[in-house]
Amino acid sequence: MKKVWTVLVAVTLIASLLVGCTSKPSAPGAPEKKEMVVRFNDGTEPETLDPAKSTGIPEANIEMALNEGLTRLVESKPTPALAGSWTVSSDGLTYTFKLRDGIKWANGDPITAADFEYSWKRALDPRLASEYAYQLYYIKGGEKLNTIELPKDWDKDPAKKKEIEDKIEQGKKDLGIKVVDPKTLEVTLEAPTAYWLSMVAFPTLYPVYKKNVEADPDKWFTKPETYNGAGPFKMESWTHNEKIVMVRNPNYWDAKNVKIDKLVFTLVDSLNTEMTMFETDQIDMTSSVPTTDIDRLRAEGKLKIGPLLGTYYYRFNVTKPPLDNVKVRQALTLAIDRASLIKNVVKGGQAPALAFVPGGVPDVSGDFRQNGGDFYKDNDLDKAKKLLAEAGYPDGKGFPELTILYNTSEGHKKIAEAIQEMWKKNLGINVKLTNQEWKVYLKSQAKLDYQVSRAGWIGDYLDPMTFVDMFVKDGGNNQTGWANATYDKLVSDAKKTGDQNVRMKNMHEAEKILMDEQPVLPIYFYVHNYLKKDNLKGVQSSALGFDDFKAAYLESK
Repeated sequence: MKKVWTVLVAVTLIASLLVGCTSKPSAPGAPEKKEMVVRFNDGTEPETLDPAKSTGIPEANIEMALNEGLTRLVESKPTPALAGSWTVSSDGLTYTFKLRDGIKWANGDPITAADFEYSWKRALDPRLASEYAYQLYYIKGGEKLNTIELPKDWDKDPAKKKEIEDKIEQGKKDLGIKVVDPKTLEVTLEAPTAYWLSMVAFPTLYPVYKKNVEADPDKWFTKPETYNGAGPFKMESWTHNEKIVMVRNPNYWDAKNVKIDKLVFTLVDSLNTEMTMFETDQIDMTSSVPTTDIDRLRAEGKLKIGPLLGTYYYRFNVTKPPLDNVKVRQALTLAIDRASLIKNVVKGGQAPALAFVPGGVPDVSGDFRQNGGDFYKDNDLDKAKKLLAEAGYPDGKGFPELTILYNTSEGHKKIAEAIQEMWKKNLGINVKLTNQEWKVYLKSQAKLDYQVSRAGWIGDYLDPMTFVDMFVKDGGNNQTGWANATYDKLVSDAKKTGDQNVRMKNMHEAEKILMDEQPVLPIYFYVHNYLKKDNLKGVQSSALGFDDFKAAYLESK
């Protein structure tokens, strides 16, 4: 899942974001009871809170508080959620989910199996253009439905429109989704998928409330009165670019175990402002910390460091020269001193990324990364210069100026400046930097309106496929313009088999192709640096990047 570190906004936002404990009215003569209010800075205004269309960690954190799937991840493992139980057929292809008794939407309406059927078909509908629709390709017929071609202006010709709409409707009928009864959902997969129970906990597969979605398709998710979720909290207010306030959802099936009265997600984009807010008790937890404060916070014993299954990398737009030349991409990849970058700029204890899939992902036996090894050497300048010369640019002569795009952030800027200097010093290449706020930056990447772009990917589940399947041709999160038919077949075949030896072999081979052709430049493997008040307990901070507040509470000081 896309990862964002925070961006710059005015410090004057702090006053407007102050939220503390407030008193609830009590019976006459009784002491006032204070609400339990937890405040977390999510780092940015969300691009969208439509689960079928969101792609970022900040969005997922909010959606996880307001929604729920058939399962919920606890310590990165799927546990029963809206589904109380399930069975799996002997061939591993058919899952039968039994919904809990009496589960309800936040407005009190019942949740049924048909809500999942509607929501999953909506996410796969090619007209929605969900970047994450491929997370449902595991369902029989999912890919076939989502890849129905929509020619330019297809909806302007009545005959063509009817033809395509009929094809979409038939695709939905052919999907391996069956509502057996209001409480029973049967799902048939294309192939046995070991991590399917984790997938149904993912935001793209959350149910959405059909009535509100269809009444206002473009704005239902922007207003508290129409955001009708199924999670532990419900939206009370959304002050755009400032904060989202949530309260406990009394209709949540497990409401008795939700201890927080009010959950406030501040949307401050500046790392330094976030730091100030934490140190002045205006928030209880941060999403990250400024690199300039890491050494101090570590010395003071305040820095929290958690695992994070992800890779910080740069994308190359391979459709534009000179980056359409694989030797140029390889040279740029080798001309970076990652160890120095981590030691002097990033500072958080990250590991140099000499491959794309990080460590901590299981293989058939052992660790996928350890088994796969490194694909190149860090700071291999002799080879980088040789490749650049072979590409026609000896010592950088004649090489056009490159531009690095990053989403506005002090941390991303410092990394880009360091790489800018390395490419100039090591290869003789001139580089300029440009930054964009989160929403604009995401659109620029999607439209391939960039040359080199900063990116980050956090795994969606504990399997190499969550990193490998990103780069299939026209994949929603590929965004490089790169495609390779052999790569695509390896990924496709890996998804169609339950043989773990074949799956892992294919993914190792696919990663090698990715690293040979270098449409991406891995920089480092993430760790999660953040701050949390000592009395804030129960937050599930997953190695998959999510911060889940369902079980959180404040301990009395």
